[in-house]
Amino acid sequence: MEPLALALGAVAALFASVDVWYLLRMPLAMLYARWLLPTVWDLLEEQSFQGLVLPSDLDCLLHMNNARYLREADVARCVHMARCGLFRAVRALGAHTVLAASCCRYRRSLRLLERFAVRTRLLGWDERAFFLEQRFVSARDGFVCAVVLVRQHVVGASPDKAVSHLCRRKVESPELPEEVKHWLKYNEASSQRLRAESNMQKNSKDQ
Repeated sequence: MEPLALALGAVAALFASVDVWYLLRMPLAMLYARWLLPTVWDLLEEQSFQGLVLPSDLDCLLHMNNARYLREADVARCVHMARCGLFRAVRALGAHTVLAASCCRYRRSLRLLERFAVRTRLLGWDERAFFLEQRFVSARDGFVCAVVLVRQHVVGASPDKAVSHLCRRKVESPELPEEVKHWLKYNEASSQRLRAESNMQKNSKDQ
């Protein structure tokens, strides 16, 4: 019994200190997208990733926890970029992607055992990042319960080079929707304010 107790204790400690399910789910989702789902050849085509609200997703009000939306969006986005080949193209250039900004707007709660789809589409890109929209759509009535905007930076290359590598030709980005342009202006204004604050703090320390 002692080895079993030690093993169970080690597993419990692992689950208490590390987000094991997330670390398992992400690579499994990538493998699922790469080997079991059909390739999506159109970069701008919307893709759908199915989800289910589990007891571990709930908050104290028995709604899906706000943070879980961003986690589901993370998985769905990785599946999206794997299926359309963008991850493969970025890696071929010796680069990688990193989430630089996200914004979630909640419209209606998802409840226990409610099925939903995360519908992800690539809106466009600039010299540094891809921009995506992800909608959480209830399977019950098709209502859009939440909308996530994402800025996915490409580190070590550029989105334009990744798209050109994938499509084997120069491809221009579609014009970004107005709400995304407003969001990017907010991000830039926030960055400028934080840089100004950092400079003020640095100058005060130097005096």
